[in-house]
Amino acid sequence: MRVISGKWRGIPLAEFEGDDIRPTADRVKESLFNIISSRVAGASALDLFCGSGSLGIECLSRGAKSVAFNDNSLSSLAVLGKNLAKLRCTGGYTITQSDYLAFLKAAKVRYDIIFIDPPYRLEYGQPALEVIARRGLLKKDGIAIYERDMKFYGRVEGLEIFDERKYGKAHLTFFRASQGEKR
Repeated sequence: MRVISGKWRGIPLAEFEGDDIRPTADRVKESLFNIISSRVAGASALDLFCGSGSLGIECLSRGAKSVAFNDNSLSSLAVLGKNLAKLRCTGGYTITQSDYLAFLKAAKVRYDIIFIDPPYRLEYGQPALEVIARRGLLKKDGIAIYERDMKFYGRVEGLEIFDERKYGKAHLTFFRASQGEKR
C-alpha cells in the first residue's frame, strides 16, 4: 500500500497485520482518484472508516484543504498515526475515535468528499448514507463514495447514484444529492 500521487507520491504506508482489516487496494484507489481527481484540490473530505488512513492521506497528498479521519478502532488509529508521522504531516486533518453513526450525528461541518469504506462483512454503508442525506453533510456538488464487495441495490432518500464501478471484488458506488436537493 502506497500513496499514489501528489506530494507524497510513492511513499509506502504502514499496513495492518493479519487478514482482519482490508485496506482499499492500490489499483482500486488509483482508479477511484482518477475519477474524482478534479474534486480533490482544496476539498474538505471525511474518511469515515479510515483504517490506515490511505484514502484521506491520498486526498491530503493531492491538495485537499482538510481531512477528517474517523474510526472506532484504536489499533486503526495507531496505524493512521504511524502513517501521518512517516509523512511528516503536521496539519490539515482531525482524528476522531467514534462509532460512525455517532460521528455523523454529531458532525457540524459539511464535506466535499465522503469515503464510506466499512469492513465488507458489516452493513454500515446504508445507515451511514441515510444519516449523511438526512443531515445534509454533503456540500453543494459534494460526493459520497461507498466501497463494498457487492453491487449496491438500495435506495437512499435525498441521494442519487451517479456512477458505479467494479474492480475485482471491490464495488464503488458514487452518490450525490438528488437533483433539486443540492446543498
